[in-house]
Amino acid sequence: MARIVLFPDFARAVAGGVLAIVVGWGGAGLLQESTAQAQSYFDPGTARPDAAAIRVQITPRHSTILSSQIASRIAELTLREGDSFAQGAVLVAFDCALPRARLAKAVASRDAARQTASVKRRLQHLNSVGLLEVELALAEVAQAEAEVAAGTVLVDYCQIVAPFSGRVAELKARPHQFVAEGDPLMEILDDSELEAEMVVPSAWLHDLRPGVRLKLHIEEAQKDVDAEVTRLAARIDPVSQSIKVFARLRNPPSVLLAGMSGTLLLPPPDEKRLPENPSPSTEMPKK
Repeated sequence: MARIVLFPDFARAVAGGVLAIVVGWGGAGLLQESTAQAQSYFDPGTARPDAAAIRVQITPRHSTILSSQIASRIAELTLREGDSFAQGAVLVAFDCALPRARLAKAVASRDAARQTASVKRRLQHLNSVGLLEVELALAEVAQAEAEVAAGTVLVDYCQIVAPFSGRVAELKARPHQFVAEGDPLMEILDDSELEAEMVVPSAWLHDLRPGVRLKLHIEEAQKDVDAEVTRLAARIDPVSQSIKVFARLRNPPSVLLAGMSGTLLLPPPDEKRLPENPSPSTEMPKK
């Protein structure tokens, strides 16, 4: 079978002739429209990723992991995972017999040092002791008071109180367990104030700023939730060209829990999603 070989110059000439025929037949408008659509689709300034690809996670504004500040046995741990507590409540209590005994010894040593310093001062007035002995006695009083302060701190460490109201997310220790200093005991969170975290392309920064309204779909709850951007991360990831965005949930349903996830639902492109009260620095359109 014979093969037809077209040289590059000849191929370009043939393509140009076909294009001229198409234009002559009235297909110029169709060709221009197709070209415009292709340019709009691939234009980096207008092309935007699919909003369904933006994942959203519900997180608490306040959460922490409580750790032991002394090495001791857990004497009281009544809360279980999911239990609620109030700010200032005792969450964990340790066996504090040894720290209290050391504190009592430090207090007795301080009282003895104070008595010795008082006697030294009276003897100095009688010219029975020198100034150096009085100063050494006062230094022993200061050292004893420092030991009392350290013992008081250790006794205070025998109880861990709640820094805020919330719930127990995870228990990492059990009652009657001996823990070392720095061992994690429990993870707690405040579920009264939830927010949404998402990672979006950095090209969206011209649209996303504090006050912009968003709509989120939470998959576990099967509900759409309104949100408002509160802050942006301090820097852009140069590798992925993305930035983390934080949003406050507006009137969230009670079924929402920390850790739920969903997707970001962007409004139509003609909606600006501007804040209700623009800041004074926002430029208003000229009349």
